Amino acid sequence: MSTILRKHIERITPLTDSEFDYVLAHFSPRSFKKQQYLIQEGELVQNDFFVLSGLVKSYYTNADGKEHLMQFGMEDWWITDYQAYFNQQHAQLNIDCIENTQVLCLSLHNREKLCAELHKMEHFFRKKSNAGYVALQRRILSLLNNNAQERYESLLKLYPELFQRVPKTLIASYLGVSRETLSRFSSKADLK
Repeated sequence: MSTILRKHIERITPLTDSEFDYVLAHFSPRSFKKQQYLIQEGELVQNDFFVLSGLVKSYYTNADGKEHLMQFGMEDWWITDYQAYFNQQHAQLNIDCIENTQVLCLSLHNREKLCAELHKMEHFFRKKSNAGYVALQRRILSLLNNNAQERYESLLKLYPELFQRVPKTLIASYLGVSRETLSRFSSKADLK
């Protein structure tokens, strides 16, 4: 499983064996069952999670009890409540497992330590943060500018595997449409 993390890091910066061993020593592995929480709203957020296997979802529940799905996290992705993680605050988001999931946990203290001691890791996390900002901007612009059909087609093109692994109700929630509307989009896509 550690080879997954190493390959992930080395897409951005190479590491020697001893550097990687040092990096890996700052992570702790954890396993979660389907529907188990990685983070619950109101908890202090201790870790950023690198997903080794499985699938999770991040969502916000508003005052009316309506859930707003923020993001999915699958193999080779990072996920946490970043506002709470970086500010060491209580979570506003929930993150729970859609499938049984294995992660590597990285505390903020260990992340800061790695960045201070290994320039390569500081470079890695900067590049990952930049990619995250770009993805967030793309999602916001899609919500502002694209109709539901266009958002569906874009998600299907970018992450076709999600449609095999995620219940349609969650895909609909992520896209901001009803389950029935999603079914119509799926039917149209099948006819093409």
